[in-house]
Amino acid sequence: MKKDELIEALRDREDRKHKNAVLWVLAIIGAVTAIAAIAYAVYRYLTPDYLEDFDDDFDDDFDDFFDDDDEEEEKKDEAESAAEDEAEEADESDEESSEE
Repeated sequence: MKKDELIEALRDREDRKHKNAVLWVLAIIGAVTAIAAIAYAVYRYLTPDYLEDFDDDFDDDFDDFFDDDDEEEEKKDEAESAAEDEAEEADESDEESSEE
């Protein structure tokens, strides 16, 4: 009987050691993961956002491009409206001279 009890006690001890080793391995993996997550968060917080600067520059260039087109269209519209005004004035003067 004592022999069986001694063998049983040794097995329990080995099982506890195995469980304890697995627990330590999981604890180490968790700690490394937590440290890596904190380091990544600090890195993301401290690095500047270069894309935001690029977007601002791109928007400025993009707006300038369309501003040039808008200016050309405005000049064309002004020229067309001036031509229409002249045509209307010419028609009105023709009507006035024909009435006389």
